[in-house]
Amino acid sequence: MKSVKPGRGPSFMGGVMSIAVAIFGIFWTITAAGIGAGPFALFGLVFIAIAVIQAVYHFKNATGKNRYSAFDITDGNEEPDPLNVRFGGQTESTDSADSGHRFCPYCGTAVASDFEFCSHCGKKLP
Repeated sequence: MKSVKPGRGPSFMGGVMSIAVAIFGIFWTITAAGIGAGPFALFGLVFIAIAVIQAVYHFKNATGKNRYSAFDITDGNEEPDPLNVRFGGQTESTDSADSGHRFCPYCGTAVASDFEFCSHCGKKLP
């Protein structure tokens, strides 16, 4: 079974940006607390918590063997989908030749084996 996985580069950049957002949240919280704006300081704490969660997620994707991604198309036997394993979904890979379909290398959409162009993104298939 083909699956679309995020690339390591975009995941790493997402982690770096999450750290930048957390630093902004710290400055926001300090500034809001300094001027006596309590509710705005609490907003800063929520902002920081979300940034830390996203940073952990993105860095795990960037460095882990099995990762969640939106850009790399992998075969099921190359890299199993962690969500299928976690939630008990389909774990066996299916051969695309049996169904008469192949997958677009640009967007991951299943296309018939005799198509010259992807029906989803319109790019010429190899």
